[in-house]
Amino acid sequence: MAKGLFSQSVCLLTNGQATLLGMKSALQRHGFEIVKEIRPLKDWQFGGPAVVVAYRPEVNGYAILDLVDRPWPDTMGHPESEVTTFGAWSMGHFGPWAFPNGLQRSIQHAWSWAAGRSIANAHAGFIRIRLRYSVGAGDDAPLLPANYDPVDELNFLSRLVLAAGEAAGVLCYFNPNGEVLRDREGFSRVWRDCVSHELIPLPLWTNVRLFKLTDRLALMDTVGNSQLDRMDIEAIFANDEYEPSNVDNYLRNVSLYLLHSNPEFETGQTMDGPGGTGSSWTIEVLDAGLVNPPRKVLRLYPKRHAAAVAEAVAGERV
Repeated sequence: MAKGLFSQSVCLLTNGQATLLGMKSALQRHGFEIVKEIRPLKDWQFGGPAVVVAYRPEVNGYAILDLVDRPWPDTMGHPESEVTTFGAWSMGHFGPWAFPNGLQRSIQHAWSWAAGRSIANAHAGFIRIRLRYSVGAGDDAPLLPANYDPVDELNFLSRLVLAAGEAAGVLCYFNPNGEVLRDREGFSRVWRDCVSHELIPLPLWTNVRLFKLTDRLALMDTVGNSQLDRMDIEAIFANDEYEPSNVDNYLRNVSLYLLHSNPEFETGQTMDGPGGTGSSWTIEVLDAGLVNPPRKVLRLYPKRHAAAVAEAVAGERV
């Protein structure tokens, strides 16, 4: 999938008892103006009962928050047996970068909120928050304005999450594009800390995951940088030489560097490794990573371990 009908999308998982009135009230308490309400479409996959909130109306930018009283369709349908769900997924209705089994991967890698693994599995519905620029526009209207800003978009959706998250029946936040799970308290804490220090709240939008590649080599990657129009990053390292927490911080810093500088990397170049050790890490620019979801990645690993890394990743997917 890619950005098209919708430029961004996040979700709130519910117990199935959330109501449109409750969601509207929560939004209005936080100062959001409801532009209009939309009746549910024939097929829930394309839209349940919804409200529309203005984002950038001068370029037809609006957020649509719809309520679905059934579990998140994590398999994303099937082209023969679940045609409607599969079609909605292929058009980006579950998120422009959502990929099958993303919720289960989020649960498996909910390192910042262990309780979320059971809470998310118990959900029975969801509130979908989608951002688009073609609401009420003509057929020739651009899907994205020339000056669209993905960071500003995600900041706006995060404010909607904080507001709508107060509605009765909401269990937690789920970003299907970055495969992130957070409870309201954890989401609010990260948001406040980042706002007070003027930082981009990457942990709310993108996840960092850890895998065992071999007995000695670990794989850590980001998922969700596509929301920011940047590549995700894979780091492969010896687990007896690097602390995962240091590599986690390193991946966040490299992500921010990509976001702010947008460098043109080529395979074979090198960059400094994590932890201020002065080690040189090799860069590989790849069309696919080792772990789903499929996307372009920047693979990084210590130059001195190039042979071991090449052997470990040959024909492998975690």
